[in-house]
Amino acid sequence: MVTETRPAGASAGPDPAGPVRRARRRSLYATQRRAGWILVLPAVITLALVTIVPIGYGFYLSLTSYNPVERGGPRFHGFDGYLAVLTSGQFWQAIWVTVQYAFGTLVLAVPAALALALLVNGRFPGVALFRAVLYLPRVVPLVAVSMIWLWLYSHDGLFNYLLDLVGLPPVNYLTDENTALPSLIVMRAWKALGGSMIIFLAGLQGIPNSLLEAASVDGCGRWRTLRHVILPLLVPITTYVVVVDLIYLAQSFSEIYILTSGGPLSSTTVVNMLIYNEAFEHYRLGNASAMAFLLFCLIFGLAYLSIRTMTKGGGR
Repeated sequence: MVTETRPAGASAGPDPAGPVRRARRRSLYATQRRAGWILVLPAVITLALVTIVPIGYGFYLSLTSYNPVERGGPRFHGFDGYLAVLTSGQFWQAIWVTVQYAFGTLVLAVPAALALALLVNGRFPGVALFRAVLYLPRVVPLVAVSMIWLWLYSHDGLFNYLLDLVGLPPVNYLTDENTALPSLIVMRAWKALGGSMIIFLAGLQGIPNSLLEAASVDGCGRWRTLRHVILPLLVPITTYVVVVDLIYLAQSFSEIYILTSGGPLSSTTVVNMLIYNEAFEHYRLGNASAMAFLLFCLIFGLAYLSIRTMTKGGGR
C-alpha cells in the first residue's frame, strides 16, 4: 500500500467541499432565522395590538378634542389640550396629591420593610411562618384589601371601636379632608410591606458573612455594622424598591376609588382619579389622554430623580 506524503511546511490545497459546507451553513442559518421569526411573530403581533397601537391612538387622541357623546369624530387641535391641562389648577392639585401620596407611602413602607427584613433575617423557631404571614398582604388583591380597610375606617369599624374602649371620640378617617389622605397612605404602606420586605431579605442574605465577621472583629457593634456595612451594600436594592414602588404608587386608582372616590373636597384626587373623571364622567377623552401622557412624564421624572439621588448617596 502506497501512502502519499506531503512535505513539511507545504500548505494544503483548496478544499473542494468548502463551498458546499459554507452554502449549507448559510442555508441552515437562514432556516433558523425564519423559524425564529415565526415563533416570535405571535408575541410581536400581540404586543403591537394590545400595547403599541393603543398607546399610539391615545397619543393621537391627546392632540384632539373628542367627546364620544357628541356627534362627529376627534377634532385635531395640536398641543392645545396639553396647554389647557397644564394651565388647569385642578390638574396641578392632583399632581400635588399624587406626590404626597407616593412619597408619604414610601416614607412609611420602605424603612418598615427594611426593619422587618432585618428581624426575619435571623434564625429562630417559626421564622418561615413569620415570613409568610408578613408577606401575605402582598398576595391579597388590592381591591379586597381596600374593602377590608373600608370597614376598618368606617364609623362603626375596628379603629373607632378601639378608640371608644379608651374613651376617645370616633374619627372620620375617610370623610375628613385632614385625615383622608393620611389614612390612604397608612393602608397603602401596609399593603406594600410584604413585597418590599422579601426584596430586602434577599439583599441581606446576599451580603457575604466575611464582611460582617470582619466588622465584628474590628469592634463594630450592631448599629455601626448596620450603618457602615449593611446599608451601603443595600443601596442598589433600596433604589430598586423605591423606584418600583414609586411607579406603582403614582398610578394608584383602585384603592382611592373604593375608599374615597377622590373626596372629600378633592383631597385624595390623584392624577389617575382625575383622568378617570375626565374620561368617563365628563367624556373629554382628549384631555384625559393628555393627562395620561403628562402622568407618564411625571412618573419618568420622579423615577429618574430617585435613581440619581440614591445612587449619588450610595457612592459617597
